[in-house]
Amino acid sequence: MGFQGGALIPDRCGGRGRLREEVVAVSEGQEAAQAPAARPAPVGRPLLSLALAAMMDDVHAHSGAVYLLASQEPVLEMTVSAGLPRAFAAPWERVGLSAPIPVAEAVRERRLVWVGGEHEMARRFPRIAVVLPYPFALAALPVATAATVYGAVYVTWPGSHPPDLSDRERERLTAACDRLALRLERAAAENRPLHPEPDLLTGPAAVPGGTLGSVEAARMVGRLPYGLCSLDLHGRVGFANAAAAELIGVPVSGLLGTQLWAAVPWLNDPVYEDRYRAALISQHVTSFVALRPPGDWLSFRLYPSTNGLSVRISRARPVSEMTRAGPQRRDGSPRLVTISHVLSLASALTEAAGVQDVVQLVADEISPAVGSQSLVVLAGRAGRMHVLGHRGYPDAHVVERFNGMPLSEQTPGTQALNTGVPAFFDSREQLERLYPSRNATPDGMGAWAYLPLVASGRPVGACVLGYAQSHHFAADERAVLTSLSGLIAQALERALLYDASLHLAQGLQDALLPASLPPLASVEAAARYLPATQGMDIGGDFYDLVPSNGLAAAVIGDVQGHNVTAAGLMGQIRTAVRAYTAVGQAPEEVMGSTNRLLIDLGVELLASCLYLRLDPARGTAVMSRAGHPPPLLLRPDGKVRVLDLAGGPLLGVDDRAVYPTTEVPLVPGSVLALYTDGLIESPGVDIEDALADLARRLAANGHRSLDELADTLLQQGDGVVRERPDDVALLLLRVRPPGGTGAA
Repeated sequence: MGFQGGALIPDRCGGRGRLREEVVAVSEGQEAAQAPAARPAPVGRPLLSLALAAMMDDVHAHSGAVYLLASQEPVLEMTVSAGLPRAFAAPWERVGLSAPIPVAEAVRERRLVWVGGEHEMARRFPRIAVVLPYPFALAALPVATAATVYGAVYVTWPGSHPPDLSDRERERLTAACDRLALRLERAAAENRPLHPEPDLLTGPAAVPGGTLGSVEAARMVGRLPYGLCSLDLHGRVGFANAAAAELIGVPVSGLLGTQLWAAVPWLNDPVYEDRYRAALISQHVTSFVALRPPGDWLSFRLYPSTNGLSVRISRARPVSEMTRAGPQRRDGSPRLVTISHVLSLASALTEAAGVQDVVQLVADEISPAVGSQSLVVLAGRAGRMHVLGHRGYPDAHVVERFNGMPLSEQTPGTQALNTGVPAFFDSREQLERLYPSRNATPDGMGAWAYLPLVASGRPVGACVLGYAQSHHFAADERAVLTSLSGLIAQALERALLYDASLHLAQGLQDALLPASLPPLASVEAAARYLPATQGMDIGGDFYDLVPSNGLAAAVIGDVQGHNVTAAGLMGQIRTAVRAYTAVGQAPEEVMGSTNRLLIDLGVELLASCLYLRLDPARGTAVMSRAGHPPPLLLRPDGKVRVLDLAGGPLLGVDDRAVYPTTEVPLVPGSVLALYTDGLIESPGVDIEDALADLARRLAANGHRSLDELADTLLQQGDGVVRERPDDVALLLLRVRPPGGTGAA
C-alpha cells in the first residue's frame, strides 16, 4: 500500500506494502537535528524496519513493531516487527482504533503510552495481560505529524526495566517517531508506495567451523552428563548434544531445525510452549518439569537472550507425590497463536453487557483480527429473522431490509439460524450459485462466513462476516472462526438476557413514576429521573406533584437500594403520600403516617423524603423533611438560598418519630429545586462543594425554561459524563404570578 493525501492507499502490486527509504544513521552522542532529514533519500532500503531497529537499539529495547493505518478502515495493521516472533502479538496484528490496547490509545490520544510492568498491564490493559502474563515493560507512541496520523510504534523491555520510563528514553523515542512520520509524509507527497519489508529477527549465532576452539567446545558439551540444546527465537533447535537426544528420546537429526514441542510428542502442549514465550518476553530464566512416558520426569531450564534460548535438560527428582497427571498428547492441539486470539477475544467479550456492546466488540476485536470488513449479527424470534446490529455498510438499508424476514425464506442467514451449521462462501459466484435470490440484494462484499451462534444447546443468533475481496477459507481458519462463534454466542446469550432484564426494569420504573406532571394554574413544574449506571437500571428515587383543594403538594424521596424491592416500596410510598394528601392531612401528618406505614410493611428498608404544601395565594410553602437533602430556593433577584429545614429521622426508623414543619415565603418567579442525593454525591467529591456548584448553576440558568434548567442541572459541572453510582430524581417548581396560565 502507499500514500495519497496523507492516507494509505492500496499499492498497485497488491498485498500489504511497506515503504523503503534510506535511513540516516545518527551516532549516540549526536542530536536528532543533525540528521539531514530534508534530503530526499533514494528508494531501495527498508525504511520501517531500519527505523524500528535503530529506535530499539537507541533505548535498549528487545522487541517492537510498527503499525500503519489501513486504507479506508479505522484499523491499525502491524507492518513490521522486530526482536520476537510476530506470532507473539498475533491477536493484535490488526487493531481497531477504539480497541483498549496501548498502540490504539497512543493514536487516539496522540501521546506516548507507558506501561511499567505486568501489574500495570493487568490493571490498564487486561486483554493483553490475559494473553501475555509475563513481566515486561512497554511504550507505545503515535507516528504522526501535526496534520496527519500515519500509525504507531511500540517497543518492549524485559521485566528488569525500571518501572518508570527515563527522560532520555522518552526523548529518543519521541524524536525517532517524529522523524519516521516526516519520512512517511515526504513519501506520501512524492507518491512513493510502500514495499514489503521482512520482520527483524536475529537468528542463532553460528559456530565458526574449522577452529580448534569450536571443536573443543563441541567435545566439552558432548562430555557433559546433562542435555544442552539451543533454540532460536522461533523455538527451532539449532544445536543439541547427545545427552539431550538420549534424555528426550529423539535423535539429534530429528531435533535440528524443528521446534522442540513439535519434534517431541509428549512436549506438544501449550503449557510448555508458554514457558518459551515467557522466557523470551521477560528475558528471565524460566523452567518447567515434564513427564516423558511412561514415568520419567525431566527438568527443562531455559536461559534467554535477545537471539534465542539455551536449554538445560536433566532428570528431575521423583515426583510421585504430584497428584496432577502429566499433559497428554492431543492430536491436532491448537497452536498458541490460536489460543492467544481466543484468550484475548474471550477477555474482550466478558466486558459486553447489552447486545449492542457485543456487536461493537465483535466489530472492534474480531473483525480486525480475522481480516473481515463487514459484520452483521442476526437473531431469530417468533419465526422471523431480526438484525441485531451491523457494521461496515455505508448504506444501512442493504442490511436492514432483511429485518423481519420469515425464517422459512431460503437465504444463507436463515439457514445458519435454522440449522446451526456454519457456511463459508469464498466468492460471490459461489454464494449466488447456491442462493440465486441473493443476486438481487448485493452488499458489495466478495466473500462471507456465516457463523451460527449456539449457546446452552440452542441457537441464539448468527454472525455474518463479510470480506471485500474473494477469500479462501482454509480448514484451520474455518476451525478458528467456528471456535470464535462459540465465544460470541455465549456473550450474545448473556446480552439478550441483560437487555430483557433492563427492558423489564425500565418498564417497572416508568410505571411507578408519574407519566406526566399535572398542569397547575399557579405553579410551573418540570421533573427528571436518571437511573444509576451500575446495577439493573432501576432504583428507589421518586417524585410527585398532587393538586389539593386549590393548593399543590409536592414530594420527593429516595428508598434504599437499586433493585425491584426498592422500586416496589417506592411505588407504595408514593401511593400512600397521594392518599394522605387527598384526605387533607397536614404535611407533618403525611410524613408521620408514611413513616408508620413503612415500619408496618416490615421490609427493613429506609427512605428519605421531603414533602411540601404550596399555597401560591399566600405566597408560602410549608415543608417537612425526613433525612433528605435540603432544597434550594432561587429568588427573583437571582440569589440562591439553601433552605435549612426542621425535620426528623429517615422514614422507617422510629414509629414515634415526629416531623416538624417549616414555612418558607415564596414570591412569584421563585424556583424551588428538590433533588435526591445522587445529584450531589459522587466518589472523591466533597458534598459541600457539590452543593455549592449546584447552587451556582441554578443561579446562572434560573432565567431559562424549567425543562432547559432541569437538563442543565443534571449535567456534570465540567461537562464530562461520569458513572452514576446512584439514581437521581429532580423536581423543579416555579411560582407563577397571579393570573398565570397552566402548563401544557
